[in-house]
Amino acid sequence: MIGLLSRLWIKDRENTASPQVRQAYGMLCGGLGIFLNVLLFLGKFLAGTISNSISITADAFNNLSDAGSSFITLAGFKMSGQEADIDHPFGHGRIEYLSGLIIAGAILLMGYELIVSSVKKILQPEETIFSFLTLMILLASILVKLYMAHYNYQIGKKISSSAMKATATDSLSDTITTIVVLVASLVQYFFHWQIDGYCGVLVGLFIIYAGFTAARDTIDPLLGQAPAAEFVERVQQIVLSTEGVLGMHDLIVHDYGPGRLIISLHAEVSAAGDILEIHDMIDRLEQTLNRQLSCEAVIHMDPIVTEDPDVDLWKDRIHDILLSIDDSLHMHDFRIVKGNTHTNIIFDMVLPYRYKMSKSLLLEEIQKRVWELDQSYYVVIQMEHSYT
Repeated sequence: MIGLLSRLWIKDRENTASPQVRQAYGMLCGGLGIFLNVLLFLGKFLAGTISNSISITADAFNNLSDAGSSFITLAGFKMSGQEADIDHPFGHGRIEYLSGLIIAGAILLMGYELIVSSVKKILQPEETIFSFLTLMILLASILVKLYMAHYNYQIGKKISSSAMKATATDSLSDTITTIVVLVASLVQYFFHWQIDGYCGVLVGLFIIYAGFTAARDTIDPLLGQAPAAEFVERVQQIVLSTEGVLGMHDLIVHDYGPGRLIISLHAEVSAAGDILEIHDMIDRLEQTLNRQLSCEAVIHMDPIVTEDPDVDLWKDRIHDILLSIDDSLHMHDFRIVKGNTHTNIIFDMVLPYRYKMSKSLLLEEIQKRVWELDQSYYVVIQMEHSYT
């Protein structure tokens, strides 16, 4: 169904890098989700009323909340697709993450309410009535929810949407919820065991777990998570394959919502090169990154000395020293400043997070090993962490 509707509804539907195409997919899935969840609510509410089952009725209202979640998804994609304005120069893309967080909150609230209702049912059990109509409604609900989980996950993966993946998680939890409700109804019918309330508690706990999972997936990009390794590798491939670029470092990726990435990096170039030619090369590289990765790129040009024997010698020595201390240590922006009484070796060093040795002890160790080679050389190190 979703494939047919996307062909009818979305122009250029394979161009998922386009904000307009992403918005259309989100609104289509949100609208279909509202329609299907309302149908499921009506069917389950009827079945819960007929059978006097708290778990079925609670599951019905769970679907009604899902319809609200689908509306939030639809509204989120609509609002996130707005163009940048004077108050929001980076656009409104993060609204999509906020809509996913709201959906996660709704999942958590529904899980809590279901546990409360189920505990009451355990303390004050009531007999449930099972019928063929109830069986058919629950089976149909399971199939529909499996389909919804499938298409939300596939589309969410296709357009890289955490909000739609959260909706897929919600649909999958609903599937398991309904399976548990169905099992409880069948056990009550065949064995006359009152487990309706206990199953409701189990379902509620599973829903809460699913809510925390969905919240984590939407909070991470809002807090500023590290970029995907595949994206970093692609940036490195493009930059380092450019003629004239000798190396790169300090890559930072700013995520203002899907399809709204701003990256900055330092590109190492020869200090002996023509500055106008290098500037033109950097401009073309920024345009290439924009065209191939759909991002805004800002590149800082770092000139490095390539024809100084002393620089080459000490660069190799420092590299060996760092490697002997820990192979996870890396350096860049290496240069030497000579004076009348001593020479400074200046560079930036990238430390892995949670590095065990303190910065002061690490500096002392590097300086000690440099003095073992030549006591007239001093190290001046800027220690930093990687953003990727």
